[in-house]
Amino acid sequence: MSTQPTVFVVDDDAAVRDSLEMLFDSTGMSVESFASASRFIDYYDPARPGCLVLDIRMPDMDGMELQQVLKEKQVSLPIIFITGHGEVSLSVKALKEGAYDFIEKPFEDEVLLESIHDAIVLDAKNRQLAEREADIRRRCERLTPREKEVMQHIADGKSNKEIAALLELSHRTVEVHRARLMEKMEVKSLAELVPMALMYRGS
Repeated sequence: MSTQPTVFVVDDDAAVRDSLEMLFDSTGMSVESFASASRFIDYYDPARPGCLVLDIRMPDMDGMELQQVLKEKQVSLPIIFITGHGEVSLSVKALKEGAYDFIEKPFEDEVLLESIHDAIVLDAKNRQLAEREADIRRRCERLTPREKEVMQHIADGKSNKEIAALLELSHRTVEVHRARLMEKMEVKSLAELVPMALMYRGS
């Protein structure tokens, strides 16, 4: 599977698809286009990075309906909506639902290319964060329920003595739990552990 970012274009107008493909090809971008939202849904693998350039009005399933389907599937691919005159209210709604940007026709090529560049950078950052969170979850799953409790109290700034009192354990037992959980989490210091614990708590 290619890890090169791809610009996915979904528009029912063949002339628009051809024009955008030529534009992106001319700048060295990888591009794939689809005539309908349903074709894109059937084809797209969420592991593929990039962004989605999407027409807001299409027959059958329109751009905003596709946005909702992707949201339900927890696909976080940044969406840039291409809109016609008088569709600003729809675009604002799309932004509230998590779209990255909307660009009104007619538009300057540079405006679209800049937005795509920024969306691809955002997608890369989001994927790195998701990988980091998944790695932390995997490490946390190694912990016993008691070790998870101790870790969260550590993240709250509690001392071993305070944790022992809260959990009705001996000071020595807390020290053992702390040593074991830090080994399982593959960290050497609280400065490494605390951000992981907070990220796990918020996931």
